[in-house]
Amino acid sequence: MIGFLRGRLAGRQPPTLWLEVGGVGYEVEAPMTTFYDLPADGSEVVLHTHLVVREDAHVLYGFSRRSDRELFRTLIRITGVGPRMALAILSGMPAEEFVRTVQEGEAKALTRIPGIGRKTAERLVVELRDRLEAWGAPPPAGTGQATVAVLDPVEEAVTALIALGYKPAEASRMVRGVATEGLGAEDIIRQALQKAVKG
Repeated sequence: MIGFLRGRLAGRQPPTLWLEVGGVGYEVEAPMTTFYDLPADGSEVVLHTHLVVREDAHVLYGFSRRSDRELFRTLIRITGVGPRMALAILSGMPAEEFVRTVQEGEAKALTRIPGIGRKTAERLVVELRDRLEAWGAPPPAGTGQATVAVLDPVEEAVTALIALGYKPAEASRMVRGVATEGLGAEDIIRQALQKAVKG
């Protein structure tokens, strides 16, 4: 098992980032909360990782905070919740907000995350309430913000939302609902997701 990686951030295209470690390039899938914490490309970064082995691929997931990785691992133990859905959950709302939502039994709020229907949301609340109470809410997110400009942040934001499970038309509508002028892709995605979750 690969527990963490320390290396140079070689590039990013949500939800994928590339980390160069000792001359080897690792492709890592990460939630948007991790992208918000990333430094500029070329900087050194540490990611807490979880390796998922499938018949057709080995997929490495990375998180800027260890608590996010623990929540990811807790989520994928739930029947019907795979790594892709867990990534969407962590991208759709901060971990501490998710924990609070589950503990307060607000299943309806969870259905605003792509891929989560009413039954799945109710199952998450029932199965996770006690586990998350014992686990506790993670600490506040770091203040590090990505500063690298991208060529077309609007298009990149739409592509990232589609990768997170939204339909193309819905992703485009979400991005149109954000005042995108002067914003990078990650800021656009953050605002679009916040609006989607708040309804």
